[in-house]
Amino acid sequence: MPVVYPHPKFIIGRDGMVFSSLPFLFYFLPLALFIYYISPNKLKNFTLLVVSLLFYAWGEPIYIFLLLFSAAVDYLHGLLIEKYRKTTPFKAKLALTSSIFVNLAVLFFFKYANFLVDNINHFTNFQIEALDLPLPIGISFYTFQTMSYSIDVYRGVVPAQRNPITFALYVSLFPQLIAGPIVRYETIEKELMHRKWNAEQFSDGVRIFTIGLGKKVLLANTLGALWNETQAMPPNELTVLAAWLGILAFMFQIYFDFSGYSDMAIGLGKMFGFTFPINFRYPYIAKSATEFWRRWHITLSGWFRDYLYIPLGGNRKGQWKLYRNLFIVWGATGLWHGASWNFILWGLYFGLILAFEKAIGLKLLQRIPAFFQHIYLLFIVLMSWVLFVSEDMNFGIHYFKTMFGFAPLWDQHFMYQLYTNIILILIASVAATPLWRITDRKITNSMIRNSIEWLIITGILILSTAYLVDESFNPFLYFRF
Repeated sequence: MPVVYPHPKFIIGRDGMVFSSLPFLFYFLPLALFIYYISPNKLKNFTLLVVSLLFYAWGEPIYIFLLLFSAAVDYLHGLLIEKYRKTTPFKAKLALTSSIFVNLAVLFFFKYANFLVDNINHFTNFQIEALDLPLPIGISFYTFQTMSYSIDVYRGVVPAQRNPITFALYVSLFPQLIAGPIVRYETIEKELMHRKWNAEQFSDGVRIFTIGLGKKVLLANTLGALWNETQAMPPNELTVLAAWLGILAFMFQIYFDFSGYSDMAIGLGKMFGFTFPINFRYPYIAKSATEFWRRWHITLSGWFRDYLYIPLGGNRKGQWKLYRNLFIVWGATGLWHGASWNFILWGLYFGLILAFEKAIGLKLLQRIPAFFQHIYLLFIVLMSWVLFVSEDMNFGIHYFKTMFGFAPLWDQHFMYQLYTNIILILIASVAATPLWRITDRKITNSMIRNSIEWLIITGILILSTAYLVDESFNPFLYFRF
């Protein structure tokens, strides 16, 4: 019997509500907007908090209490930190340490306990029973948000929030609750207290949300189907070119999946009066891994930079400690993505690449034409995605071997895949660049430009809806992080 490539477990979640679903688009969101905007200003935060908790309860009714517990922990610790920050620094530091410990303990228990037990059992004679607890949706995102709040209060960047409803809203705000962007308290502090309805901002939110929906539904889902078909093939039937085509499809899938979801979150934020940070800036046009990580998942990279890399000393304490800090940060980045060795290896792989670039790589890259710099970046990113999807390391080893020639070059099945998906891949290649923005700016007549833009937006919405009505394949890759 042939061995079938495993479907990555991190793609599959329970029945949580996602933005790219018909119940959300045509029931939850319109009702949430209606209730929010008819609420008196003094009750808008409370209304949005209730809406956010209902959104979370759709997939995680029990874990609402965990979410509220995390909010309560950092709300109380924030007050303690501010109380003692200037008068008794030791007590303030103790409160900060307590906050970080509780946050990491909760994250570790639910996300990494089984991973630890499995490895202990594997490397020893122990037979510890795994807990097998379901992973709370979005726990990595909201844990990092609440930790950043406590740290920023300790640093004096923001004052402690004294209203528990307002703070609970910050933690549970549904547009960015389950998949980011990771929004720091200082970013939306003023908007949590005072928001005004603005038709232009709301319209901009609808536009951004719809573009994100199109990325997710029309591009990511379709490309994901190609990748699923590739990874499900028996190893002895996968050809070299089919392997490259499959991981190329995944490269685009994960980008449009996650950046599309981030766009939808940013658009939703604008509809409710919030401005969330940009999370992606066309990462595949980068010319180095260093530049790639300034463009990919920007809020996570910024979090690790400000709250781990710089506190460890950054690049200020000599070359050895610079490389040590890089590997600590990128090991942690990999572990953040999932409790599996492939994620850790994926993070350390980028740590190694970034260390190389800091040592000599960037100087070498600058000497070659820009085109080859792009090729270099795309090659190392494609290799990284093989690690990312390989929860079964045998799968990853075989896939690498196939990519590099230990298999037939091509067959009729590959030709069929290429023929049926080449247009989609070309569209994805263009959509992953700012080319359409450059073209848009060349239309000087604002009325014509706006008309064309809204015609496209309407088309995306209609096509996405038609796809969702007809299609059951609608995974979200970062849903479980």
